[in-house]
Amino acid sequence: MALDPQLLEILACPDTHHAPLTYDAQAQTLTCTECGRIFEVRDDVPVLLLDEARGGPAERS
Repeated sequence: MALDPQLLEILACPDTHHAPLTYDAQAQTLTCTECGRIFEVRDDVPVLLLDEARGGPAERS
């Protein structure tokens, strides 16, 4: 089962910039269009926790 397209329209990065996310259905991830953080989708539920995200500004330093 894929994420609902209406849900994808309103999802945003939980960081202060609240940028839109792009969905990769095959990898089951959401990627922030601004900071590059990658959030997993587990059992069709987006895990939008900054502590569990991969990539982003903290990993580039």
